Amino acid sequence: MRKVSISILFMLVSLTWGTTWLAMRIAVETIPPVFATGMRFMFAAPFLIIIAWLRKKTLLFPPGQRLFQFVICIFYFCIPFSLMIYGETYVNSGLAAIIFANMPVAVLIASVLFLNEKAKLMQIAGLTIAITALTGILLEETNTSTESHWQGITALISAVLIHAIIYIQCKKRSCTVSVITFNALPCLLAGLILSATGWFFERPQVSTFSVHSILATLYLGAFAGVFGILCYFALQQKANAFQASLVFLIFPLIAVSLEDYIYGYAISTHSMLLIIPLVIGIFLTLVARNIPVTSRCRDNSSQK
Repeated sequence: MRKVSISILFMLVSLTWGTTWLAMRIAVETIPPVFATGMRFMFAAPFLIIIAWLRKKTLLFPPGQRLFQFVICIFYFCIPFSLMIYGETYVNSGLAAIIFANMPVAVLIASVLFLNEKAKLMQIAGLTIAITALTGILLEETNTSTESHWQGITALISAVLIHAIIYIQCKKRSCTVSVITFNALPCLLAGLILSATGWFFERPQVSTFSVHSILATLYLGAFAGVFGILCYFALQQKANAFQASLVFLIFPLIAVSLEDYIYGYAISTHSMLLIIPLVIGIFLTLVARNIPVTSRCRDNSSQK
């Protein structure tokens, strides 16, 4: 029964993460990226706060870490999530997912640079293979497309690096708040900040918002932003860290397949072949570390 529940949770998380990228693409078809990200967090925050109240979880970080809670609001929620959805105005959702799947690689690099951790030989091999394959994919996609992808690629890579640095800071500070505490208040504050920023600087025309874009934003907030978090936490509780982290190998394939099926857009054959060494590189990185690649701020037994 435990294996069945792990398999179900793994599939749910993979599907949720895989569909998130397509939802972001649909959202920005008629909603400006910063305002759409603000809407996303405003949809998610009430559910997270209600869950915190039902489970009697505090909304504030412990004394001494509350400034860091604001840092998380800005550098975990506001900036990287805005960069993600902004990147998708230039890059297709499949390629965006492939870039973000390199989070374990970014975490390894950040660990070496900021925590002075020593990388194992297998980690170095995985890192080299993954970066080489990703570089090949990015060069191939920019060469085969008539559009300029580099602005979107830069935004997405920046989002990955910022998330990796925040993970390392959580680890360095031994931050052990519950996953609901980690998400609820920063999510609400980020929603308010981004909604206001988008309203004044992007000048969104609400009358032009399509039903599909609004529903996609609602999906990103209420479903992916809440249900996805709960499922991934449950997966981490039932499976070991390595098994849970394998989601990073699966969700990009779902994103690529969905975009091909719905929009008829597929990455080139060469890029598809380069996904194989990319997956191998990420896999080697995960095998060597054998630790969760998401923030340890959300990783203790009292979470949720």
